[in-house]
Amino acid sequence: MIDDAKILETVIAEFEALTHIPRPSGHERAVSDYLKKRFTEIGCTVTQDEALNIIAEMPATTGCEAAPRTILQGHMDMVCVAKPGVIYDPLNDPIKMLRTEESLTADGTSLGGDDGIGVAEILTAMQYTEEHGPLRAIITVDEEQGMSGARHLDAAHLSGARFLINCDSEDYHIMTVGSAGSVNLDFSRMLTRRESALPAYRIAVEGLRGGHSGERIGDGRGNAIRTLALALQTLAGHGKIEIVSFTGGTARNAIPPTAEAIIRTEIGEREIVNVLVEEEKRFHALYGTADPAMKFSLSSVENAGRVIGADEQHDLIALLTLLRTGVHDMSRLHVDKVETSANLGVITMDESEVHVQFFPRSSVNERLDEIVTMAETLAKRTGFTLTVGAKSPAWREREHSTLVKIMGEVYAAQNGGAAMTVESIHAGLETSWHAAKNPELDMVSIGVTAHGIHTPEERVEIAAIVPEAKLMMETLRRIAEEKS
Repeated sequence: MIDDAKILETVIAEFEALTHIPRPSGHERAVSDYLKKRFTEIGCTVTQDEALNIIAEMPATTGCEAAPRTILQGHMDMVCVAKPGVIYDPLNDPIKMLRTEESLTADGTSLGGDDGIGVAEILTAMQYTEEHGPLRAIITVDEEQGMSGARHLDAAHLSGARFLINCDSEDYHIMTVGSAGSVNLDFSRMLTRRESALPAYRIAVEGLRGGHSGERIGDGRGNAIRTLALALQTLAGHGKIEIVSFTGGTARNAIPPTAEAIIRTEIGEREIVNVLVEEEKRFHALYGTADPAMKFSLSSVENAGRVIGADEQHDLIALLTLLRTGVHDMSRLHVDKVETSANLGVITMDESEVHVQFFPRSSVNERLDEIVTMAETLAKRTGFTLTVGAKSPAWREREHSTLVKIMGEVYAAQNGGAAMTVESIHAGLETSWHAAKNPELDMVSIGVTAHGIHTPEERVEIAAIVPEAKLMMETLRRIAEEKS
């Protein structure tokens, strides 16, 4: 049996070879060619599809030919970022990996452990698992930007298999068994402008924590865009207001921590302040525990510009206050997990148009369909045009999973009886696309423990590398005992 030191050095060597190849999303030709060659060298029959995905077939070991086929899956691209002042060309420069006793890091850039370390674990498991059924490795492109590799993967490559182990999670102690689907919803409307002589003010919402709209949506944090829209709605009840601009948010999948509007109004400054004080109190009554630093700021503005039409303003505020943000439903299987949510992520406005980005997620595809129907109705009622964009399917947890049972038993045996955490996540994984193409696949997602992914502080815990590899290898051995 291969010893732990050999496993560790093999995984690290396979990973370090990947760090030498520039591989940002959308530029995977070189790494795809390398992986085609590398999987061939270890005894696989390899297909490189038109999208540059790699599909590598490894025959079963002697005596295990009747075992069910298992797919080992990861992605070859990475997020490339550097610290300020570090000279780094992601299209041409390799990653400079650094190794200490505790971790693998990079010299001033992201490391690419997401998902290079997962691919290295797959290569290691395929080389050194002593007994296994037929294996298929699928290494996709463009997971980080659009999952186009998974989306364009021929469903035939997911057929003929019973199990799939995705190697793109970030905690050795956690087994992911479901993920959320999502859909991009974009509202837009043309604007008319007119002159106004009323005094102008800038009102801003500041101090919110924001965060990833999947990971943090269940924390009860406030949404700066909706908070500002509600404040403007309240102000309109005290006198005439006219919107010059309304902007906020950074990305559709990030809870907006700030938003600001420039308005012209007949309401006096003292009364505006009083209204905002009351709106702050209302906010803190709802979100104060999660967002204690929220505040409004008010300042006068010179040369503010023209205002939008009254009907356009009414419909915009209606849209922003009626779009249901935050948690919609909790999971039926895990009471502390979010099943369905939506995020009012970005609003932009120029002289002629306003655009609003709305981003629902759910582990139940039918819930997403309901939200799209709601959005279509709301767009018609408010005079907006709705564009239904890219939709990712949900990967719904399998209630009686053989793979979860096997892997859980292996983990417990390797960790003194401790139970592996089993959870569904409220974010997207490539497994969602695999589930849509082959609903019969019994799947899990696992990974080596990593921190700070997608940042220059990214690091992989060396102590988790061997346990993760042995978890995968022993699971494959146990699967070899299963009858197809």
